[in-house]
Amino acid sequence: MIHLVLAIVIPLLAAPAWAHKPSDSYLTLTVQQDRIDGQWDIALRDLDNAIGLNRDGNGEITWGEVRDKHDAIGAYALSRLALAAGKQACTAQILEQLIDYHSDGAYSVLRFRADCREPIEQLDVGYQLLFDIDAQHKGLLRLTQGGHTTSAIFSQESPFQEFSTAKPSRWNESRQFIHEGIWHIWLGFDHVLFLLALLLPAVLIRKEGRWQAAGDFSSVWWNVISIVTAFTLAHSLTLSLAALEIVRLPSRFVESTIAASVVLAGLGNLYPTMTTRRWLVSFGFGLIHGFGFAAVLTDLGLPQNSLLVSLVSFNVGVEIGQLAIVAAFLPLAYLIRRSWSYPRLVLTGGSLAVIAIALVWFTERAFDLRLTPL
Repeated sequence: MIHLVLAIVIPLLAAPAWAHKPSDSYLTLTVQQDRIDGQWDIALRDLDNAIGLNRDGNGEITWGEVRDKHDAIGAYALSRLALAAGKQACTAQILEQLIDYHSDGAYSVLRFRADCREPIEQLDVGYQLLFDIDAQHKGLLRLTQGGHTTSAIFSQESPFQEFSTAKPSRWNESRQFIHEGIWHIWLGFDHVLFLLALLLPAVLIRKEGRWQAAGDFSSVWWNVISIVTAFTLAHSLTLSLAALEIVRLPSRFVESTIAASVVLAGLGNLYPTMTTRRWLVSFGFGLIHGFGFAAVLTDLGLPQNSLLVSLVSFNVGVEIGQLAIVAAFLPLAYLIRRSWSYPRLVLTGGSLAVIAIALVWFTERAFDLRLTPL
C-alpha cells in the first residue's frame, strides 16, 4: 500500500501547476458548399515551444515577436492540418492573424479559408499539431455544417476523423467527450490528490483521540460512497453552471482555491476536527473543483445544442475516471487498515506529501510564480 501511495504521489512532484489546462488548441470550421471558413486558436506558449517566438529569451512574448513570425506560424499550422472533401485535398490559405485570450493565457488566432474542388458532403480532417513535442496535446473542434454544429477532440490516438454534412453523429461526439473526461481527471493531478486525501482515512475511525481500523467493509463502503457522491453532485452542479456561462469565476482564483482545497483536505487528516460527515467537506470543495473541470468546455465555446451533449458526456467520463481511482485504492487500503504502518506511514506520510505538493501549486497559482521546472 505504501508503494501505491508513492506511485501516485511521486510523479506529482514534477507535475505542472496548471493541472487543469494541458496543451489545447481550438479549431472552428464552417462548411459552405465547396468552401471552408476556419479559425484556429493556438496558445503562444505552444508555438514558442514549437518554432520559437521569444527572440530575446526573457520569457515574455511580445506582439512584435509574434508579428515577425506570422509567416512561420501560418506555415507551421497549415502543414499540420489536412482537409479533404470526397478524398480530394482542399487548399487552405491564411487570411488574417490576431491575438486573443483564453482562460490560460494568450493565443494566436489564425483565420483561414480552404477551397475544395467539389461540394462538401463528407469532410476528412487530419490534425497533427504539436503531437511530436507533446503527446498529451488535444485539438478541440467545432464544426458547423448544414445548420448543425458538432464537436470532436483530436489526440495523438485519433488524429484523423471523418464528418458527414448530411448526418452528424452525436454518438461519436459523446464517445469522444467521455474519453476526454476520463483522461481529464486522471491527468488532473490536483483532483486526484484531493480525492486521495479524502479516501486515506476512509478505512479508519477516530476513537479516543486516535485512528483505529474500521470494522466491516459495508460501513467503509458507504462512507466512501457518501464522499464520492457528494463530490460528484457538487462538481456536476458548478461544471454545468460554468459551461452554460451562467456563472464565471476568474481562472487564477479557481485554480488557487482548488490547490488550497487539497492543502486543507490533507491538514484535515493530520488534525481531524470533522471525523464524521466528511461528505460535507467533499461537497463544499467539490463546488470549486467543478469550475476547474469546465475550463475546456467553456473555452471551446460550443452552441447550446452541442454543449449539452458534450457537457453530459464529459461529466460521465469524469465519473468513470473517478470510480476507477476509488476501485484501485479502496480494496488495498481496506486489506492493510489494521497494520501499524497504515495510520503512521500511509495516512500521515501520504497526507504530508499531499500538503507539500499542493502548497507549491497554491504558491505558483496565487502569486503567478514558477517554482517547479515544468
